[in-house]
Amino acid sequence: MDGFVMILTIFVLAIFVGFEVITKVPPTLHTPLMSGSNAISGITIVGAILSAGTQHTTLTTVLGLAAMVFATINVVGGFMVTHRMLKMFQKKK
Repeated sequence: MDGFVMILTIFVLAIFVGFEVITKVPPTLHTPLMSGSNAISGITIVGAILSAGTQHTTLTTVLGLAAMVFATINVVGGFMVTHRMLKMFQKKK
């Protein structure tokens, strides 16, 4: 039970720190950060495919599939936001 409380505490603190860091980023840095986020999510997709593909247990397969779905959503959303922000800086026709 002590291990669960410790892991839960770390998880809650990570959520809080992540939220605080993301909300403090100025809008001019969002495009470069999204590119970095897409690269990290790409690595997550590879890890999720490896985890789901090994099929050690049903839990690893399900968690790998869920990680793959969420990372793919993050990559697609990141590219959409990046494309939209870069479109704002293009010259008007």
